Amino acid sequence: MFRCAVTLTVALLAGVATASAQRPLDRGNYLMSSIVACGNCHTPNTPQGPAPGKELAGGTKFDEGGPFVSYAPNITPDPETGIGKWTDDQLIIAIREGKRPDGTTIGPPMPIPLYRSLSDEDVHAIVAYIRSVPPVVNKVPKSEYRIPLPPAYGPPIAAVVATPPRTDKVAYGAYLAGPLGHCIECHSKPGPNGAPDFVNNLGAGGMNFHGPWGTTVARNITPTGIGTWSDADIRRAITAGVRPDGERLKPPMAYGYYKNILPEDLDAIVAYLRTLKPK
Repeated sequence: MFRCAVTLTVALLAGVATASAQRPLDRGNYLMSSIVACGNCHTPNTPQGPAPGKELAGGTKFDEGGPFVSYAPNITPDPETGIGKWTDDQLIIAIREGKRPDGTTIGPPMPIPLYRSLSDEDVHAIVAYIRSVPPVVNKVPKSEYRIPLPPAYGPPIAAVVATPPRTDKVAYGAYLAGPLGHCIECHSKPGPNGAPDFVNNLGAGGMNFHGPWGTTVARNITPTGIGTWSDADIRRAITAGVRPDGERLKPPMAYGYYKNILPEDLDAIVAYLRTLKPK
């Protein structure tokens, strides 16, 4: 009886430890399968959807003509063609600061200025998920930039970056639509330098995206553009890609991922969008 009790206690404690150890991976799994949606760029796509067995293997081409032609890198743990030799700290610096281990700068379309505000909790969760993906051998072409890349996107991130409290729906919604989902990266009107103008045109839309589907123009998501939409309309547009009139929206919106966003997170995003100034 005593031995059984001890065995049961050890098993329960092991279960608690395992659950604790899995928390970052659980959070990473949720983020990567929903709002963060790194696979929308880093997983090769076919007409039938993401290529089987190629999750995060890279290769997607972004051809912006004059400014650059870039290719999403392989971020699987493959040691030769992916990030298998990178440390966790190097991965975090690459994601939040836009610097590779060799010191080179990561260029667009990686939204580094927004990723700088990823919380410590969430960037570690994302790294935990990337580590869990099966390695895939896939050598990706080198990106070509005809615009100068910054020597840095800002000073090294040394201070603790906390996740906004979920009890503050608007603040957490801004975090979801900003650093995590970088919705405002695509939906803010470009400024004179071609980058999204978060100061004067936050959420005003107008960014062009070219792909096999043709050309998509990011919608104005301030009250000027969606003010007559109900909360349910906005949630349906985000998760299913369907407008209130039934028209289907085009890529690159990551509907296949956004359908997995938790209802409370969707509510927070909607609450935040309602606070944007009309543009």
